[in-house]
Amino acid sequence: MTTQQQDLTLGADFHDACQRILDAIDGVLDGKQSVARTALTVLLAQGHLLLEDVPGVGKTLLAKALAKTIDGDIKRIQFTPDLLPSDVTGVSIYNQDTHSFDFRTGPVFANIVIGDEINRASAKTQSALLECMEERQVSIDSVTHPLPDPFMVIATQNPIELEGTFPLPEAQRDRFMARISVGYPDRQAEMDMLESHQSTNPLDRVSPALNTGELRALIDAVKTVHVSEPIKEYIVSIGRATREHPDVNLGASPRSLLQLLRAAKATAAVSGRNYVVPDDVKSIAHDVLVHRIVLDRKTKFSGRRVDSLLDSILASIPVKADGRDVAAGS
Repeated sequence: MTTQQQDLTLGADFHDACQRILDAIDGVLDGKQSVARTALTVLLAQGHLLLEDVPGVGKTLLAKALAKTIDGDIKRIQFTPDLLPSDVTGVSIYNQDTHSFDFRTGPVFANIVIGDEINRASAKTQSALLECMEERQVSIDSVTHPLPDPFMVIATQNPIELEGTFPLPEAQRDRFMARISVGYPDRQAEMDMLESHQSTNPLDRVSPALNTGELRALIDAVKTVHVSEPIKEYIVSIGRATREHPDVNLGASPRSLLQLLRAAKATAAVSGRNYVVPDDVKSIAHDVLVHRIVLDRKTKFSGRRVDSLLDSILASIPVKADGRDVAAGS
């Protein structure tokens, strides 16, 4: 592919495809353009998304709307305490005719997997997703089965309700590229919702905006986005600052910095640029890092939140080159 073709893919064609997805989600979830944009960014960065918020604000609706914009294989898993790992990944069943074991794939074998209320599953079942999300494969009876490409997990959970739930361990949370909250809509958006949702299901109006082949092309285009050395140093400085902060018990992992880089590249591409600027990193840093940082007990009891701590870290770290100078390296 020539440079001119890459620019076209990352320019007009890329923007048109992204806008079709955003318009489709906006028709379902009123007044949540920034949330839809973040979800799209994670999709293009080949990450997984954790939707964490109170019931009834549209977490599952957002997940379904994003999934329906892709003409691929979509599966939904309703997590419950009695769900087994084999209910997620699949199971080998003995075939009496062939005298061998046949592997029956589970719902995780799909392009988009929606995990509803993931924190209701036991820790054993949650751990079944670890290999799937990180290595995009499933190992059963010493046999490795690759997952479809592209592959994305969109999980929802309610952070308020504690009865009958199993909090996600840090290793599981670290597999999610971003965690976002949908939040309550504004007054006008709620008025529009009462008008448009009363007689029909808004998901019925969503049609696929692109197929899996086109999605793979967009993902490949995101990989061509240029990242200068100052931006890489900026990302590493953010990660090290979270680990060295006196109020932090667990800082950002190396995996999270790699995912922050990928998310920043996708942010730049969605914004119409083929290079990353510091604002791309800052705009996505909270969604990528907040759920990975664990404050020490004293700081938690003082009432300080991870968001405010990360704000102070981002404000304290200088960038060696401004956006114009960074762009000159592309």
